Amino acid sequence: MELFLVAYEARGLLVSVGLAVYLVYKVWVYRRLSAFKGPFSSGWSETWNSATTVSNNAHVKHKEVCDKYGPISRIGPNDLITDSMELVTHMSAARSPYTRTVWFARATRTKPGEDHLFSETNESVHTRRRQQMALGYSGKENLELEGTIDVYIGKLIHLIRSKYLSTPELAQPFDFGKKVQYLAVDVINAIGLGVPLGDLDTDSDQYRYIETTEVGFKIGKMALALGLLPVIQSPWVMRLLAPLGEDGLRFGWPLRHARARIDERLQQETETRSDMLASFVRHGLTRDQLVNESMLQLIAGSDTTSTSIRALFLYLLTHRRVYATLQAEVDAAVADGTAPPAPGVISEAGARSLPYLQACIKEGMRIRPPAGALVPKRVPDGGDTVLMDGKPVFLSGGTNIGVSMFALQLNKGIFGDDAEEFRPERWLVEKDEKKLATMHRVHELIFGYGKYQCLGKSIALMEVNKAVFELVRNFDMSLARPDKPWEEENSLGVFTQRNMLVTAIDRLGDVKS
Repeated sequence: MELFLVAYEARGLLVSVGLAVYLVYKVWVYRRLSAFKGPFSSGWSETWNSATTVSNNAHVKHKEVCDKYGPISRIGPNDLITDSMELVTHMSAARSPYTRTVWFARATRTKPGEDHLFSETNESVHTRRRQQMALGYSGKENLELEGTIDVYIGKLIHLIRSKYLSTPELAQPFDFGKKVQYLAVDVINAIGLGVPLGDLDTDSDQYRYIETTEVGFKIGKMALALGLLPVIQSPWVMRLLAPLGEDGLRFGWPLRHARARIDERLQQETETRSDMLASFVRHGLTRDQLVNESMLQLIAGSDTTSTSIRALFLYLLTHRRVYATLQAEVDAAVADGTAPPAPGVISEAGARSLPYLQACIKEGMRIRPPAGALVPKRVPDGGDTVLMDGKPVFLSGGTNIGVSMFALQLNKGIFGDDAEEFRPERWLVEKDEKKLATMHRVHELIFGYGKYQCLGKSIALMEVNKAVFELVRNFDMSLARPDKPWEEENSLGVFTQRNMLVTAIDRLGDVKS
């Protein structure tokens, strides 16, 4: 009691001391990264960072910071952002001492306390997991990969042709973005779990899978911005947010679906099977690891692939010269036998042999990267010195450095003064071999680099190549609402693009697809 009375009587002094300590700490925090400029208040508080994370266009705001303040800019008391190719590759190199930041990586967990490849921050565990999964993703132990993708490309073409064709007498706009996402969801479920959800067959978001994952990203975005991640990631809160109801329609359904399918497959023989799940089992993944990695596949794989296709078609349909040039190349490939007659699907090798198609895909992904998260890395203890424009720059240990992929891919110093314009020819007419090599190297960073490169890269590109070719071969498409081509939202770097209304006119006539 006496101690309480003494503290009460000295309350003014204690408050003053506490305030002084707080101010000294804030000054120290500010000065620690004061060499880097950024938005007002970014050196003192998380206000700008949090407001940007909550917004629907964080990727745009991050690019604006890089454009205004330079290749390394400040966006928070302990947070920097960069659009430097050299720094990005330095941080992610195979032997780099930089690591993933715990606060961001754990925001991507699908189960409290359990990590998948993207959320894992222990470097040795992460390296081991990549080794266990690499062959399954590469297709070397998944011999049915390309054939499976062909099946669902065919289903997409059939769905459009059977239900949504427009004619001179009647326009039938449909949500192209939604149909493309049905494709991506069915493909990733088929190759990852061995069975599709049936979105293309039913022309619907089966079990509200897409809807519930979008809700999950919104919750994660708010939790990260408001500093509530430890609360959201606690098991009892997660049970409230993601109940596994018997109706199979609530937020936890995707996890429940993956667990059930994996349990079924674990009862089957895996030594001679040639699919992704069997490969993971053969290389030592446990049941819980399989569930967590499958959730990463289903969410990250379907969203980024569908975003890539939607974004490319947004630019194709608003650049008719490019669309016509690509369509001419596609028709020539069909005529010379590079692609089989419809309803056959072009092979991956055939698609990769078409220079203009490849230029369009590169340019679409460059001008609209499929993921908009900063994915920050932590500077190793003791700090690090890097070169920027030939000058040494010291980075304090423990600092978080995120990457603005939009700023990097739209960098005028790399891609020219028209970097913000959609021009596929830039990949074909560039005469400076050194500059072209740099362009290709920067483009590759869309899929990560070094120890953090996306294992699903080859699968995503195969699907994009085939889908773009076959859609252009089969249909003449137009934006039905060019004044409002889509509604877009960025949640933790994952894009939701709704109401991309398109009309499609059949180019091939009576084709049995």
